[in-house]
Amino acid sequence: MVLQEKGIPERRTTFLETCFDTFCKSGLENTSLQMLAEACGVTNGALLYYFGSKDNIIIESTAHCMAKVEDDFMAQAPTSFADIERFLREMPYLTAKLHGAKYRFMYQVYASPKYRECGKEFFKGVNIRYHNYAELLSGKLGMPADFIQGMTYLFVRACVHFALFEDEDYLQLQLNAIRTSLRAFIATKTGSEDWKAGGRKSGAPHGSF
Repeated sequence: MVLQEKGIPERRTTFLETCFDTFCKSGLENTSLQMLAEACGVTNGALLYYFGSKDNIIIESTAHCMAKVEDDFMAQAPTSFADIERFLREMPYLTAKLHGAKYRFMYQVYASPKYRECGKEFFKGVNIRYHNYAELLSGKLGMPADFIQGMTYLFVRACVHFALFEDEDYLQLQLNAIRTSLRAFIATKTGSEDWKAGGRKSGAPHGSF
């Protein structure tokens, strides 16, 4: 159980991020409390004052830092329908480069029976945040929020799988499935004649998707 927050909030945040980076470098089982304290430049007792236990450090640092990764990801979100293809092409590789180790550690934590309930709580928050992202993007992309939210789940899964395993074949299959769904959306929205013309009347750039 996570304790009531103690200490200086800014320092607490710094500790969480430093500890998470340390976990990502050394792994869940190989990272000791002493290693975390040394990385933060404090004593074991100081970390325990802030967080109560090593388990709480694991739980809180994972949730805090993976929410930051989400925010970084969505900061690159498309600004228009025509910008979607750029997002599809660039983000899997950027995610793998910047966040691969973070995703690998997150799955170490949330795949463990010890922390599974914490993972379930974290992903409840993900659902809420993705819904909010979709609501914000709906007007920019000209799509219903529920459609955007579903496509976001598919795309994030593809990006995370690539970050974990660098499986190019899987990535391209997932991206093509998303593009097919986008084409179907265009066809439904604009009618068959517009679709035959490549979606150009809808604002989709020629050759996209």
